[in-house]
Amino acid sequence: MRGGIAVVTSGFPRRSETFLLNELLALDARGTLAAVFATKPGDGGPLHPGCRRLLRRVEVLPGGSASAQAASLVARLGAQRVAGVHGYFAHRPAAVAAHAARRLGVPFGFSVHARDARKVAPAVLAARARRAACVIACNGDVAAELARAGAPSRLLPHGVDTHRFRPRPEVGRAPLRVLAVGRLVEKKGFEILIEAAARLMIPFRLRIVGDGPRRPELARAIAAAHLGERVTLAGPGTHGELPAEYARAHVVAVPSVTDRRGDRDGLPNVVLEALASGRAVVASDVGAVASAVLPGRTGILVPPGDAGALAGALEMLARRPELRERLGRQGRAHVEGRFELGRCTERLGRVLERAYG
Repeated sequence: MRGGIAVVTSGFPRRSETFLLNELLALDARGTLAAVFATKPGDGGPLHPGCRRLLRRVEVLPGGSASAQAASLVARLGAQRVAGVHGYFAHRPAAVAAHAARRLGVPFGFSVHARDARKVAPAVLAARARRAACVIACNGDVAAELARAGAPSRLLPHGVDTHRFRPRPEVGRAPLRVLAVGRLVEKKGFEILIEAAARLMIPFRLRIVGDGPRRPELARAIAAAHLGERVTLAGPGTHGELPAEYARAHVVAVPSVTDRRGDRDGLPNVVLEALASGRAVVASDVGAVASAVLPGRTGILVPPGDAGALAGALEMLARRPELRERLGRQGRAHVEGRFELGRCTERLGRVLERAYG
């Protein structure tokens, strides 16, 4: 492939978008990545391992319309040739990629993850997909959403680093140590998790790792339930710190819901990281979570928003350490077979190289 691929993403870097970081690093390693452009700045704060390698390659485009940002992209490329322009999300990045590719006379395509698909009118999304050289869906939930809009796609799931996230023996059995990881936003369902924690009749400790706009509301919910000594809002964590968090946990809770705007998770990073770490997962049956959390095999699925069911699943796992061990072992095997990062990024690289070659 002559010239490589220019990738357009949204804010970079973002702690919640480790899938983007992993895939850009893989494309860079295989010589496929020509340039990276961000439509806005990232979220700041601690960086994930490997992020500094890419920061020198990332250029933040000035504000303005998608067409104006595309013009800036083309100007910054100068005489550098690219084989195509790939938008990493279906909304603004895909629009910028389409405009820039048209100016450069090369193909464009885009990836779709979760909420980004719902930020574009279905007719616009379908028309954009028909013009694209490739459309990549990262989970079955968003692939189905694209199909309903009349937008064909290729399903290529994100992977997880099974070397960084690996099984470690449980340390002690009581109290039950529950871990949750994610941005503190409504769709993560952490209010439901706190309500479930208030119902538990067993000794437990709950750590919620992450940051976001709902931190004050969550702190108030913890205080109102008199859980201040048992529930900790631990703040954000990087991939350098998270393996130790999983190692200290007995169970990982993923209580995602569909929020009031209709936004929901696809397949959250935490699910794959927890399974790779050999930990039993209790998760809401929302989005594409069921593609990784297989009931009775790799974890337990509960109805979204059901604090009682979530509490019941946690209590059962507290009483049955042998079940936790079996679910963790089988979860690790499932991740190794379907979501191992190297194989996932290799497939992505081949697909992009064929599309833009």
